[in-house]
This record gives sequence, C-alpha cells and structure tokens, in this order.
Amino acid sequence: MNGGLNVFEIVADASWPVKLVMLALLVFSFLSWVIIIRKYAQLKAAMANAESFEERFWSGADLAQLFREVSNNGGNNGGMENIFESGFREFVRQRQRRSTDVRTVIEGSERAMRVAGTKEIGLLERNLEFLANVGSISPYVGLFGTVWGIMGAFQGLGEMKDVTIAVVAPHISEALIATAMGLFAAIPAVWAYNRYANRVERVASRYEVFQEEFSSVLQRQIQIDENH
Repeated sequence: MNGGLNVFEIVADASWPVKLVMLALLVFSFLSWVIIIRKYAQLKAAMANAESFEERFWSGADLAQLFREVSNNGGNNGGMENIFESGFREFVRQRQRRSTDVRTVIEGSERAMRVAGTKEIGLLERNLEFLANVGSISPYVGLFGTVWGIMGAFQGLGEMKDVTIAVVAPHISEALIATAMGLFAAIPAVWAYNRYANRVERVASRYEVFQEEFSSVLQRQIQIDENH
C-alpha cells in the first residue's frame, strides 16, 4: 500500500552499523525464545515429577523397594527422585557400618541429599542468567542503533540546503526500529526470567521440605531397626 510502513525496506536500506545492531537483537531474541520454551517444559516436568514422586513416597511404599525402582530407572529420574536416591544410598552405606551412630548416619544422608538437590537446582537455573542479560542489555543495544540513526539524520540535515522530511525520514525510521527491536528482545526475556526464577525458587523450597521430611523418616527407620 502506497505510503504504508514497509519495515523490511527500511531495514534493507539501513546503515550497516544499524543492520548489525538489528541482527544482534534478532539473535538475542531467537536464543531467548529457545530458552523460554525449553525452560517452560523443564520446569513443568520438574513440578510434575515432584508431585508424582511425593505421591509414591507417601503412599506407604517400602523405602528399599522404592529405591530399587528408582535405581533401575536407567538414569531417567527427575529431580526429587535423584535426591531420594542419593540420600537413601548414603543412608544404606552408613548403616552398613555397625559402629556408626545415628547422628552420623543422618548427617551423611542429609549431606548427600543437599549435594544432589544443589545439582538439580543448578540444572533448572541454567541459562536463566542469559535471559537476565538479554533483558538488561538489549534496550541499550537498540539505543546504540537509535543514536546512530539520529546521527545519520543530523548528518543529512547538514549536507543539504533544502531540507525535507524525505532526507531525514529513513534515518529516523531505522533509529526507531532499532529501539523497537531492543524492546522486543528485552521484554519477553525479563518477563520469562522473573517468572522462571520464581518457579525455580518454589521447586527448591519443595526439595528442601522433602529433604527434611525424608530425614525424619530415616530417623524413625533407624529407631524401628534398633527396636527389633
């Protein structure tokens, strides 16, 4: 349509510094959306796994049998399953030492669960920093393109005696598009980072609660074993 805004034409006619800025912002945006989609699936799976495993754990199943099922899962365990497996494996190893007291057994199991839990949270937090960085720097990268476009506009004004809107319009347009692309890359990244960071925190709290509850279960198990 005549007189309409042709973004592709503006981008094609933009100066090379502005084109490089736009390309960088497109790459940032693409990588951000890849991470956003993958992280959504990863966090959803982590929450589903936690709910499913807690249901199995509190159903009254034998801990040794549950441990065998988790161990034989071929490395396909989720976060909470790995925490349980690490804690119970250390518990069994410590219990095999007849001279080891209860406190040492529980502390060893808790330490193993903390290490496993830290690794699981680390996997969930991976690439979140990239989203935070994109959200922080993209507006400034776009601003650089904006400044360059404005500089081109003023240069056009200085080189011509008869100044018309046609002289400065292309430079102003590319400047504004660079600004818009910076925001287009930054806004989803900031939103996703805040949302996913909150979800990771909730998952971490859930893991910590499970570790404390599992420690109590192991203490009761030791007392039962000693009374028999």
